[in-house]
Amino acid sequence: MKIIIGSNNPAKVAAVKNAFHYQQTEFLSLDIASGVSEQPFSDEETINGAINRAVGALQMGNGDIGIGLEGGVQESTQGLLLCNWGALASKDKPPIIAGGARFLLPDVIAERLRAGEELGPVMEDYAKKKNVRKNEGAVGIFTNGLINRSEMFSHIMNLLVGQFHYQMASKK
Repeated sequence: MKIIIGSNNPAKVAAVKNAFHYQQTEFLSLDIASGVSEQPFSDEETINGAINRAVGALQMGNGDIGIGLEGGVQESTQGLLLCNWGALASKDKPPIIAGGARFLLPDVIAERLRAGEELGPVMEDYAKKKNVRKNEGAVGIFTNGLINRSEMFSHIMNLLVGQFHYQMASKK
């Protein structure tokens, strides 16, 4: 089986590789555009980014499965929530989608995002670290390392792979 990952981000690639336990699985990661804002600002936009990456990966990589993972934010009455979505595309089927855990971003971060900045650079400035989005992510910073970005996306990947297996088993 050939699985194409619509990102070269190490946290996303690790999450995908950890979710598939097939013999003789080949993984290819490609830099696929999300087709949405650099900072997705709703569930809908974040879902669309994940789907665009999954479908684009499947088409560009000539694989069996395309995976798209996208992080974004969602306004709520409580404040700005971090959100993560994923999509799994396979030939001749609509994409499967799944969402992950959410948490409130501190006001100091939310204000900068609402002003038009992107979470990755804001987190680097806030945490005084480089490549936060490729490592622990905002979730790693704000959970004091108890959950990292790859683990957050791993939950989504398990939901996607589980749905994929269910669909394959129920069509037999």
